[in-house]
Amino acid sequence: MSDMSSPAPLYSPETHKHGDVTQKIIRIFYEVYNTLGHGFLEKVYENALALRLRKEGLNVVQQQAVTVYFDNVGVGDYFADLVVEDKVILELKAAAQLAAEHHAQLLNYLKATEYEVGLLLNFGPKPQVVRKAFDNNRKGMGR
Repeated sequence: MSDMSSPAPLYSPETHKHGDVTQKIIRIFYEVYNTLGHGFLEKVYENALALRLRKEGLNVVQQQAVTVYFDNVGVGDYFADLVVEDKVILELKAAAQLAAEHHAQLLNYLKATEYEVGLLLNFGPKPQVVRKAFDNNRKGMGR
């Protein structure tokens, strides 16, 4: 496989909410990408990433049901690909390129839930990492 080295830490614990967790996730994302490359279905990457994150000692839930609230009422559920340490949502893609709707999807998940940090990880021809954050005090969820 091609060697796409992990870049310098993007999100430090000192400057980014849950930076310690996101830093580990990103490092492991690149390890998985460097081993598997691109071309598999998202489920393969989900399973591999979950396996490596757990080996690292992180708590990982796959396909966690997350309720979306509107006007203080649950209006639907979606299933997060991975939730790590009950802090960070991971949305995995295996696309040629991340599209605007992928970014919007993750941001909407953050806006509609109690989670404040999410990572969009693309196992495409070139690995891509996008971090989104949305503070709970801006959500007005009133739950």
